[in-house]
Amino acid sequence: MITQLCAICEKNNYQILYPENFEIKKINERVFSARRLPDKIHYRIVKCRKCGLVYSNPILEYEKIEGLYKKSFTSYDEHIENLKLTYGFYLKELKKYIVGNRHVCSLLEIGCGNGFFLEEALNQGYKNVWGVEPGKKSVDKAKKIVKKNIIVDIFRPGLFKKNFFDVVCCFQTFDHIPDPNGFLKECYSVLKKRGLVLFLNHDASSISAKIMGERSPIIDIEHTYLFDKKTMEKMFKKHNFKVIEIKDATNIHHLSHWLDLFPLSKSVKLILLNILKALHLDKIKIKLNPGNIVLVAIK
Repeated sequence: MITQLCAICEKNNYQILYPENFEIKKINERVFSARRLPDKIHYRIVKCRKCGLVYSNPILEYEKIEGLYKKSFTSYDEHIENLKLTYGFYLKELKKYIVGNRHVCSLLEIGCGNGFFLEEALNQGYKNVWGVEPGKKSVDKAKKIVKKNIIVDIFRPGLFKKNFFDVVCCFQTFDHIPDPNGFLKECYSVLKKRGLVLFLNHDASSISAKIMGERSPIIDIEHTYLFDKKTMEKMFKKHNFKVIEIKDATNIHHLSHWLDLFPLSKSVKLILLNILKALHLDKIKIKLNPGNIVLVAIK
């Protein structure tokens, strides 16, 4: 285990929110597989007294975390259609932020899983799409049209040329990054001048996070830093980005998935889910804000 600093202040002046609640011997790649059922284990969660950033401290060594993600598997199968709609909506919104008549054609997604969003970017007219994903099992499920441009690795310096991309996207991944300063520095490096970043991640100050506290699914061992609108903006400004917009984000999911996220006992959820299925309501698509934020910034 290693000590983490506040990524914004780069100091340790914090209050403890929640003590750690796991046995290190039981940590494996399954625990670091996205879209798993919440197991409610987490590092010690602290909050910076100066800037308010919420983060895990201490955490596993970076190399161990990277190794676990490389062995992990991300299954989006039942959510792909809805995630494409959600992330695709925000990608379309980027058009209103493009300066002048600049032609935008190259896009990078960091933490791309099986590449479903890269397919959506191609459908929206991007000609040159790339992805980075550490989990080989996830990349193996990617379609050929995008798989050829997915690098199986952790996003790091040396993977791409400087000033290469028009757009860099990152969906529900930034919370997982143990070194967000190095991460944003490299994002800035690979972007062209006036290039855009599109990030969507959890909001540590959302109503749901405040109500649920330690029971919130965002309090998770995968999440090393948890941002809100203020701390997200500070992070990006720290790395010379101009933040254009930061706001609450909505997601599209089936009613059954929203029910699964609600803080009810498994037995009650099962009863309600069976009722929804009997009434053929479980697959109804609903747009809600589950406690996420979306940020658009420009280099």
